[in-house]
Parts: sequence; C-alpha cells; structure tokens
Amino acid sequence: MSAYFGSDVPKLGFGMMRLPRKLAAIDIEETERMVDAFLAAGFTYFDTAHIYPGSEVATRKALVERYPRERFTLATKLYAPLARTERGARQQLDTSLEKLGTSYVDYYLLHSLNRANYRKYEKMRLWDFVQEKKAEGAIRHVGFSFHDTPDVLDRILNDHPEVEFVQLQINYADWENPKVASRGNYETARAHGVSIVVMEPLKGGKIADPPASVKRIFDETGSQASYASWGIRFAAGLDGVICVLSGMSTMAQVEDNVSFMRDFRPLDGAERAAVQKAQAAFNASPVIQCTACGYCLSRCPQQIDIPGIFDAMNLRLGAGRIEASEAAYAAATAPGARATSCIACGACERACTQSLPIIDLLARCAKTFDR
Repeated sequence: MSAYFGSDVPKLGFGMMRLPRKLAAIDIEETERMVDAFLAAGFTYFDTAHIYPGSEVATRKALVERYPRERFTLATKLYAPLARTERGARQQLDTSLEKLGTSYVDYYLLHSLNRANYRKYEKMRLWDFVQEKKAEGAIRHVGFSFHDTPDVLDRILNDHPEVEFVQLQINYADWENPKVASRGNYETARAHGVSIVVMEPLKGGKIADPPASVKRIFDETGSQASYASWGIRFAAGLDGVICVLSGMSTMAQVEDNVSFMRDFRPLDGAERAAVQKAQAAFNASPVIQCTACGYCLSRCPQQIDIPGIFDAMNLRLGAGRIEASEAAYAAATAPGARATSCIACGACERACTQSLPIIDLLARCAKTFDR
C-alpha cells in the first residue's frame, strides 16, 4: 500500500452522487465551480460510480478534462447486481474508464456488498478480476463498499485479506442502529486492520438538517458551526478513517465543508458529549431514515418516487410543516405514481441500503396524503 493511500489522503472527499441539476440534467457549469473550489482548498478525492446516472461523465467534464491527472484521485465502482453475466460485470470497468476519460482509477470498489449479493461477486470471480486489473495498472487500490451486519463484513474480510480499504456507512445517528450497525462494522474493519472510507456521514442530508430536537442540542453549545460539521467531524475523527465522503449538491455545501475540514480538528470532550445527546435525540425522532440513495427507484415497477414521498413525510414528522409536506408530496407524485400505487412486491426493500420497511412506510404515507 502506498504512503499516499494512508495518512496523506486529505480527510474530505467529494461524493459525486448528488450533483446539482438544471431541470433533469446534471449542471456541469455549477459542478465545475464546485470542483474548482474543492481542489483550491487542497482536497483531491472524488468518488463516483458506474451506477450513479450521469456521474462519471459529469466527473470527466468537470474534473478530468480540466485538470492534470496528478492533481486529483478518482474512485469508482463495479456493481455486480446490474450484470447478467461475468463478462458484463467486468465490462463495467472499461465503461467507467471510457466515461471518465482516464486510463486508470486510483480506487476501485466492488460496490454495495451484502449478505444477499456477496456470492454473486464470488461466482463471477470479480475479486480475481480487480487484482488482475491492478497488476495491469488500470486500478491503483482495491476495496469494497458495504451495507450489512458485522458478521457478514467479518466473513468477507477473512475471505479477502488482500483488500486495502472498505467503505462503510458511518454517522452518529446510525452508530448504534442495529440495521446499519455503524459502530459494529467500524470495529470489525479496525480489528482486521483495514483502512476505512466513510460514506453517508450526513445520512443523506438528514444530519445536515436534523430534527428540531437535535438542532436545539447543538445550538445550546453556543457553537456557530453548521449541523453538517458535527456529523463530518465525528466520522473523520475516528481512528483508521482515511477519508470522509460528502455528497455535495451546492457551492454553499462545498464552502461549508472545506471551511472546517481544511484544518481538521477532531471533536473535543464537550463536543463528543453533545454528539451523544444528539444521537439519542435523533434516534427518538419519528422521521423516516431514508438517505435518498435512489437504489429503490430502478426496482419499483410502479415508478414511485419513494425518496421524494419520504422527504415530504419528513417535513411533517420532523418539523411539523404541514403545508410544505403537502406541496412536496404533490411534486413527488406529479407523474401519477402515488403512495397508494404500491403493489407490495418487495423489490424496493431488497434494494434498500438502510433496510427500511418501505412497504409499511408507503402505506403510512398513503393514509396521510392520499385522503
């Protein structure tokens, strides 16, 4: 493992999944401005994926075509459930390299491993494939992203000690969540001595704009820092974490993140105590814990905007904004697919990285909105 991969990686990474949009397309011009500001602040890590619609092409246009290759590092991913054949799965790397406009990626991840799909990666011999491509120079470092429980993570790391890093969902809200198991997965990775890249430190934005009960706790500290800063600094201060990804959608988010991560300082004792209180308050909140990753959308035969409906419901549950929630629900269901359109097929729940009971939650939304 190179020295750069470890302690020298800047602690903040740019997650390219939630890029700004103009109408239905990614806003390349605004993305360029955000990339420029991120690099100017001294950060270098950009994370995209074959499965993120338009992200790799946008990354090429906003970053790769505009900066020398040595100025930045790229991470992208192979998602086996998209492929019907081993050849199709392996082709994802070539497709990613073409879309990104580069001959190699610095970090390549087998994506979103869990109990249900782990064997597919094994049967397709994708672990051997990524090592072969690493030897050829198309990949610099090999890892995987993970959504499941510590026993599954332990099994994968035992089976594949060659792995250099693992990408985990770690945030203070999910630290003790038995379904996400942030703490348990973190401790498992540390027990194996594997470096950690953090995803969802803000839980899809839920921590950046937390419930009112959580905001009060941070406000009472007298800190003027953003709510997002508490979440990112919590994750970045953990031993073994080399980089924390933030899925930034606006220039304001970039400016805020680099302001407190440029000269990163871990949480002190009083700040950790405030985060522990916030963790309890967050978990007591009735808001739906959807991160808006969108994996459920392509699986839904009814084309229901599940994240959009849940966001609308959370305006009501988290802040009591009844009129705003009604308007948001109307916008999310404008094409005609409402919460009552759910046929309870379960495809969304099998794809959900948060293990949410989506069918039951949609039924609850239907009772609230589809009167």
